[in-house]
This record gives sequence, C-alpha cells and structure tokens, in this order.
Amino acid sequence: MTDSTSSSRARQTRIVHADPHLEPGFESFVTPVMRASTVVFPDLATVRAGDWRDDSQWRYGLHATPTSAALAQRIAAIEGGKQALLQPSGLSAISNVYFGIVKTGDDVLIPDNVYSPNREHGEWLAHDFGISVRYYDPLVGGGIADLIRPNTRLIWIESPGSVTMEVPDVRAIVAAARERHVVTAIDNTYSAGLAFRPLELGVDISVQAMTKYQSGGSDVLMGATITIDHELHLKLKRARMRMGIGVSVDDCSLVLRSLPSMKARFEAHDRTALGLARWLKARPEIAAVLHPALPDCPGHAEFMRDFTGAGGLFSVIFDERYSHAQIDAFVEALELFAIGWSWGGAYSLAMPYDVVSMRTASRWPHRGILVRFYTGLEDEADLRADIERAMKSALG
Repeated sequence: MTDSTSSSRARQTRIVHADPHLEPGFESFVTPVMRASTVVFPDLATVRAGDWRDDSQWRYGLHATPTSAALAQRIAAIEGGKQALLQPSGLSAISNVYFGIVKTGDDVLIPDNVYSPNREHGEWLAHDFGISVRYYDPLVGGGIADLIRPNTRLIWIESPGSVTMEVPDVRAIVAAARERHVVTAIDNTYSAGLAFRPLELGVDISVQAMTKYQSGGSDVLMGATITIDHELHLKLKRARMRMGIGVSVDDCSLVLRSLPSMKARFEAHDRTALGLARWLKARPEIAAVLHPALPDCPGHAEFMRDFTGAGGLFSVIFDERYSHAQIDAFVEALELFAIGWSWGGAYSLAMPYDVVSMRTASRWPHRGILVRFYTGLEDEADLRADIERAMKSALG
C-alpha cells in the first residue's frame, strides 16, 4: 500500500489495515506467539491447491500456526518420531488414537493397569460404539499373541502403569502385534520421552500428556500423539480434524518456554524420588515400594533394559494393619505433599488408591493400601521429614 493510498482512506480503515514498518534483524530465543483463526491466502489458486495431508501448508488456525507447529516438531524430535499432533489434553490424545484407528466391530486390547480415564473411554466405546474392548495382564509379554483376534486393531500399552508401576515387556508385545499387523499405542507420559523411546522399539504411536513434565508448571493442559509412519499420522490427523481438536498457541508458548529445562527437572525429580523410595523401603510402616528402579518392582528387568530414568512418580503399599481411615489421615496430615491429580510440576503430591476395584483381568497381590507419591522439586530431607511426621501423627 502506498502512502498516498493509505492517507486517502478513512481513519477507521487505516486502523484496521495498519501496515507497521518494523526494522529487520530482530532475533530472540523465544518462539513467537502467532495467534490465528483465519489464515490469509495470497490468492485463490493457493486456496484451491490446498491439501490437508501436507503439514507444510497453512490452512486454518485450528489445525496449526507457526507456534503450535514449532512445538509439535520439538515433541516429535524428543521422542524420535517424524511427526506429532497436538491435542488439548492427554485424554484428548487418547481419544484421537481411538477415533483414528478403530471402528464399529473392531477389537481393542487394554492393559489392566491402564490410566483410569483410558479405561473409561474404552468402556464408553464398547457400550455406545460397538467396539470390543478387552483387558489383559500388563505383565503378559509375548503371551499377548494368544489374545489377538482377527478383528483386533489396536493394543494399548502403559509403561509403567501410572499407579501400580508394572513395567511390561514392550518389545515382546510389539513383536506379537506386528506379526498380526495390529497397531500399538503406548502412554509414554511417565518418561516424558526422555527416559524411554518406544518408537525405537517398534511401537506405532506414542502418546504424551504434556500437562506433566513438558509443561512443568501445573498450569497447562495438553497432549500429543507422535508417530514415524506417515500414513498412520494421516489417519490421526484426519480424525483430529473431523473432531475439531485444536490447541491454544498461548499454551503452546508456555510449553515451549519449559522444554529447555525439562531434562534437568526430570533428573532432579528422579534423584529425589529414588532417594525417598529407598528410604521408605526400610520403614516398618511400608510393606512394599513400587518403584521400577528397585529390584522387586514387577518388570524391573525390562525397566533396566529399556529405560534410562524414572522421574518423580512411584507408589508404596502400607502394611495391611493400617485401615483406610488411617491412611487417609496420613495423606491429609502431609504438609509438603498436596492432595491432587496430575503431576510433573514443582510441587509434591500424594494420593491413596483402591487398586482392587481398578482391576478386572489380573490379580492384585497386595493386601495393604496403596499411596502414590509424586516428588516435586522440594528438598529431599524436607520431604522425608514431612512423611515421617505424618506417619507419627496418623499411624502411631
């Protein structure tokens, strides 16, 4: 627009069509926050040549802007994937997998230690969409081959179980699935893609709840699906597009800001959690400690083979002499461990679980009550003192 043309237009039009003149050469470490619903095309030929399958084309703000695309590329790189799709929560990423892969009449296998909302999602699909959903022992390993049916289209894996901490033999499950051409999807939130890279073991889809370590601030909800195979990526992308799933670029900017420190934070959580787990293992109040890095945790050998770290999450089984009321009192007596869902931030958390009620396909071997701990970035000695004080207060 020439100065003469601009000056001849009404003031309101000039406000709407402002043409700022910015000096070139500005650089920053920060990815720009580029918001958009409407994406403007240079001409109609570009509009008509558009192809939703081409990730390099900008089509509509719901699907991507440079800010969300930058985050997706970084998440894919962390996991060793070729492409990633962003969703507004971890559960939304799980939904994206279901609706991208299965249809009425298909069969899905889900581990018995799965994240509870994933189980609820499976039950919903079975009840309302005519999809067969079955649960399997998370330690079944290669034995899953005996469970695969001609109509099995998807096998979920969770490693480790986010409450009970079993580490499955992912390699054996993937080998059985690939032999029968069944898609595998893993909830890899526990490792943040840093300590475990399932795509390298042949898993087809890695799912992340980026609400956790990627955000690190306990203030963002986001999920991702990461793939290597392009056709599989397109199946998920088509489903995401049809469901109208998108993410806030402002939230993307918060996650982008946190990513450079994620590895350092993850390793700090890991050190503190392992120190607490070893200390709790020697406590008389505790019957078992479920931390994958400890030798007596189910799947420890697979953990040592496939993982390089554990992060801040682990569980303990209290001695069976303690009642539900006493364990509730213990959790409520904690001062540095808040009561709350989710994890991955700077603040420690504790939550009791009734595991027996959560199982349908495998036997839970413990009789005591399980409490899951998430260790934040507090000093380990302070966390120990808090647990010890709460034990004395509630357990005697």
